[in-house]
Order: sequence, then C-alpha cells, then structure tokens
Amino acid sequence: MPTPLLTAHDAAGHVHLIVGSNPLAAARCTKSIESGATPIVLAPAEAQIHYSLLKKIEDGHVQWMKRAFLDEDLQTLGREEVGRVVDAVFVTLGGKPPLSTHISSRCRRLRVPVNVTDAPNLCTFTLLSTHSDGPLQIGITTSGKGCKLAARIRREVAASLPANLGEGIERLGGMRRRIWEEDHRQHDLADATLDNSDDDSPVQKSDFNKLIVNSDHNVAKNRRMRWLSQICEYWPLRRLAAITDAEIDTILLSYSDVKANTRDSLSSRCTPGDKSPKPLIILAGSGPGSPELLTLATHRAIQTADVILADKLVPAPVLDLIPRRTPVHIARKFPGNADAAQQELLEMGLEALNKGLRVLRLKQGDPYIYGRGGEEYAFFREHGYTPMVLPGITSSLSAPLFAAIPPTHRSVADQVLICTGTGRKGAAPTPPPYVKTQTIVFLMALHRLSSLMEALTGTVPKDRSPDAESNLAPWPRNTPCAVLERASCPDQRIIRSTLEHVVSAVEEEGSRPPGLLVVGWSCDVLKGTSGSKWIVEDGFAGFGELMNGSDKAMHVLGDISTIQDMNILL
Repeated sequence: MPTPLLTAHDAAGHVHLIVGSNPLAAARCTKSIESGATPIVLAPAEAQIHYSLLKKIEDGHVQWMKRAFLDEDLQTLGREEVGRVVDAVFVTLGGKPPLSTHISSRCRRLRVPVNVTDAPNLCTFTLLSTHSDGPLQIGITTSGKGCKLAARIRREVAASLPANLGEGIERLGGMRRRIWEEDHRQHDLADATLDNSDDDSPVQKSDFNKLIVNSDHNVAKNRRMRWLSQICEYWPLRRLAAITDAEIDTILLSYSDVKANTRDSLSSRCTPGDKSPKPLIILAGSGPGSPELLTLATHRAIQTADVILADKLVPAPVLDLIPRRTPVHIARKFPGNADAAQQELLEMGLEALNKGLRVLRLKQGDPYIYGRGGEEYAFFREHGYTPMVLPGITSSLSAPLFAAIPPTHRSVADQVLICTGTGRKGAAPTPPPYVKTQTIVFLMALHRLSSLMEALTGTVPKDRSPDAESNLAPWPRNTPCAVLERASCPDQRIIRSTLEHVVSAVEEEGSRPPGLLVVGWSCDVLKGTSGSKWIVEDGFAGFGELMNGSDKAMHVLGDISTIQDMNILL
C-alpha cells in the first residue's frame, strides 16, 4: 500500500459540502469552521438534525440546504473564483449506501477531494486525529486501520509535550520575523526573503553546522537566523516552551554581534538557601546521548549542582533530568561564535564559584575527548579552584557500537585513531595517511565533509593545485565508512557508504547533528551497503530488553529516573 501524502491544507474561504445531519456531520462542520471554511449541509427538511449542528445553523455558522444531494451541487455551490466547484465533500451517511458510492464517483471525476465515513476505498483523503496548541498542529493517522488507536496515540504524544509549547513557538516565530527585519535593514538585503521552509524537512541541510568566519560576508549577514535555527534544534522543548519575551530580547542582544558577551548572571538567580557548603567546579561527561548511559556520579552531580553550564549538544533527555530549581545556561557555541561562547562559560563558572556555589560544567561525551576539558581544568585551577572531573562514555567509541561497527576486529583492524575534522579557528587539520588495518573516527567533521574526502582520497578539484601532503598514502575511494548521528537517541541515524559516495549521501539525506564519521574496513565487518552507494538506517531500539525482570534490584539501578528516590550516596 502506498504511503499517504500528509499535508497541512489552507482552507480559509473554501466551501465544504457536508452530506448528512448526524453527530459526525456536526463534527465535520466544526472542523471546517475552525479551518476558516464555510460548511454547507445537505439534508432533507424532515431529517433529524443533531442538536450541536442545529445550534451552528441557528448561529449562522452553517448553511443548511433542506434537500437531498444533487449532482450539480458539486459545480454550483462553490466559490466564484474557482468556477463554483466546491473545495471538498464530506459524506457522513454511514455504511456504504449507493448514494455514498455515487457521490464518491462524481467527486473523483471532477477531482474534488471527498471523504466518506467508514468507507476508506471511497475516500480520496482522510482526516487526522489532531492536537492543536496555537500554531502547533500534530496529526496522527492509522491510514484507516483504527481511528480509536489514532486518537490514543495522539493523546499520548500530546501528553509527552511540555505545557505552553504553542506559546513558545509563537514567540520564536516572532523572534524569527524580528531577526529577519532587523538584519534586512542593517545589511540592505533588497532581494532577501524570509525563509519559509516546509515543516516536512526531516533533517537539517548538510551545511547546518558550517563554520562562519568574518570574511564570509554573505553568510555572516544571516548569522543570527542560523543561530536561531540552532536554538530550535538543540534547546530542550521544555526550555523552548518556557521562553519569555525578556529572554528573547536578551538573546537578540547577545547574538547581535560575534564579539557580544552580554549575559544574565545565573548565579544571581540562586537563592541564599541554594548555596553549597563550599564552592566546587565539576567537569562531567554526559555520554553519547541517552540518559541511560550517564554514570551514577554525573547523575548525582546534576541533582546537586547550584548552577549548570551545559554544552549545546547535550541532548534534551539528559537536560530534562535537571531539577527545575537549578539555573541552566546552554552554551552559545554557534558557528562563528565558539571562542566567545567558551570564554563566556568560563567567566560565568568563575563568577558562581566566587559566590560559593557548586558549578557543574556538563559536556557531551567525555570531557577530555575534544571537549576542552583540559583547558577548563587549567583555567579554574589558575583561579584557585581545582575541578573534579567525572568521565563520560565518549561517542567516538560508543557510537560505532550502536551502529554494529567494531572499531577493532581480528585480521581487519588493529588500530583506532580519533581525529578532529576541525582545527583551531576552523582550520582543516592534516588527515592521516592510509593504513588498511586502522579505523578512524572523525569528530566535528561533517560540516566540511567534502574537503575532508578530497584530502583523504587525494582527489583535488580541477580549479585547485594539488598539495604535496594530500597525496601521501591516499585512502582508496572504495573504503567503507559510516556517518553516525545522534547515537543512542531515539532518532539515531546511520548512513553506510564509501569514501566515494558519502558526500553525495549526506547532501541528499541532510544533516542530523550531532554526528561523527567512521572510516575503515571495520565498517563492513558486521554490516555493509550490500552493493548500494549508500543505505540509511533510522532509529534506535533503546535498552528496553534490559527492563525485563523489573523485580530485580539491577533494574532499579538501571532506571536513571529512580536513582534519586533510592538515596544512593556516591
């Protein structure tokens, strides 16, 4: 069965024909009115009209034509600008009476969308079970397999969302418009238009995290809009839902220039009673993504910190473990602002320590694997505060595991090399030479994947002179590789390919940061591309099977949400 095409349809001013007068006809009229359409009910004068429908008719919201359906109604009751053809037809007669089949046939011939109750084969469209919260619309369909189940799924999805998310979306939309208008005036973008990308884009573009430097004038003009996109991508939904107008003003001021360092004082938001016995700075790794992979020590640090300074890549499920009373600052390390944002975090941490607070510097992965942990340790020690360092499971070694890639495998790979794809100031580091028995894990490399592939394989574009170093032991273009994104999270994605095709794969499939690249023949040990240029694997099964035998103590220890209730002392 083909997958239905789901769309959000603008029905303002449309004419909807409703055939029937039962409760379902009343519900269809309500939906039409909410969407801005004009419903016309066709039912004989002697028909029994549902009381809620009758109320809408009496209030003038619904037009009732007291007669049966006529074929010409489809081409005479609609809007003048579309030749009087109606925009949609809802048949609510129930069952499969001959009239329902006849109306469906006529509508199909005229290409008028038609929905027939309890007859999926007569429908050209179906209505979703929807949740509405201001500008937020969520629709669930089971493709006619079970409307009650669709309603339940919709309720559970809606219940999982933070309160007031619609209000937060409304504010962020206003912020987006304000950024566009202010930057339009500042940079005189005469030909600029506000990007109204479709909501169906499942991933970010491949250049989502591309480095921005001051010389990139055309890109820099849209810097704040890119920063807003990353706020929407990385901030937890709970945080976005709670955003205030004052915070939006602060964000716009802080991000108005790369060198801006304006910030609110997190420590000032701590009450005197929150103060720890003595100041302490903790550098902790939060692991690759899933909160199930936090260490008990890091979870304890999250629960007891006075102030938390978090990397922007720390996923929402981990941030959701932070008590609501604890002030949190998410790093503003957006493209072109990394150094200023890092300095901001250090100064905020030092300010809180000087006030006697316990500060948690929460990082993704492990603090000492490309996390600037050593730099931060030295900074705070120089200012009189020796950090406590808590390790985290690094994605460079755990992400391959979740992708069924053993970095070492007898007779295939006996070495593992962890590299960065981005050096200081965005410079490209010299890539490692080809060693067949080596597995390389590249972090922070996907935003410059094309140039990295050129350097690894020794291929140089025609408009550029070859570099002597780039041709030193190049990697074969058929070397297997894999892009691993959001490892251990429910929306984990794996793109398996080769060095020859991986750039095309990411450009076509888009980016789902954070991600890393694994290169080497170990990528083909357990799974491969089966001869395809690339294959995509979506989703992560999680650790549900570990929950079997929930009466055992180890289950309780494994459930991170119950640790606090157990009064475990670390």
